[in-house]
Amino acid sequence: VQLQAFGGGLVQAGGSLRLSCAASGRTFGNYIIGWFRQAPGKERGFVADMFWSSGSTNYADSVKGRFTISRDGAKNTVYLQMNSLKPEDTAVYYCAAKNPATRLYNYWGQGTLVTVSS
Repeated sequence: VQLQAFGGGLVQAGGSLRLSCAASGRTFGNYIIGWFRQAPGKERGFVADMFWSSGSTNYADSVKGRFTISRDGAKNTVYLQMNSLKPEDTAVYYCAAKNPATRLYNYWGQGTLVTVSS
């Protein structure tokens, strides 16, 4: 499966952005789709994920209540709605997918840069 992430940009603190992760090559099926981010000088970290088949979601504590992961089955696309953005949310955001049976994410999209100005 090939993933393409897009939707990043520059936004002021308190603003919103919606990232998209579109899949090609196959449908998400029973995969887990995750969003990760890497800020300058920091390691990549977990943001949110979704079990495509059930729609169940998980979030990092730092984004709970502000970010929402959702899906559009017709478009085979996962979204990350980001509200109340903070400067510390500035990072390159990546989407990834894996089979639930595996520990590591197998498929990664290219990153999309989100910059939040104060």
